[in-house]
Amino acid sequence: MIKNIIFDFDGVICESVHIKTEAFYEMYLPYGEDIAQKVKAHHLANGGMSRFDKFAYYEKTLLGQDLSPERKEVLSTTFSTLVKEKVITAPFVPGALEFLQKSAKNYRCFIVSATPMDEMIEIAKAKGIDRFFEEICGSPKDKIEWGRYLVETYSLHPKETLFIGDAKNDYIAAKENGFHFLLRETADNKNLFPNTINKVNNLIDLSNFLQYRG
Repeated sequence: MIKNIIFDFDGVICESVHIKTEAFYEMYLPYGEDIAQKVKAHHLANGGMSRFDKFAYYEKTLLGQDLSPERKEVLSTTFSTLVKEKVITAPFVPGALEFLQKSAKNYRCFIVSATPMDEMIEIAKAKGIDRFFEEICGSPKDKIEWGRYLVETYSLHPKETLFIGDAKNDYIAAKENGFHFLLRETADNKNLFPNTINKVNNLIDLSNFLQYRG
């Protein structure tokens, strides 16, 4: 029986993946269309990876330079400016808010996101959903680490815990911690996962899925 639910945020609770895709593309477009397209493709293929790790990868691999602390700060500030308010006003994934309002009380719920923790907490509060979660977790810790932390801190039984995500890093974090995994499938990620994986197109039927899991 599922008693604990770990939610990724972008693409699972909020329809915000495209907002961050556009921000990465816009930030690297001054270096040329080819660079910007490579950044966009990498971002879409590596959802759940922190923006800081992505910046370090793009700077080194695509621009041939190490990410200095000063450059990291500039990129982070620019990115937050581009995305935060748009994410706050972005729509919820169909069924997500309704599930939280009606059923979150029946489970111990958590957010584990690659968004910086302070920003993720601010966004959750602004969207009026922070009250549904026992803890909201973000970078710099990665999702595998957060999974271990939640197991230890809240005495979660892995086989009673479901991780709902839309990215490979979500799936890996679930597998590493022995959690069940449910994919929120979209056009951008449908070819990144095995066909045998449990998946939904939205969260409208999440309650039915949980009842089926028993």
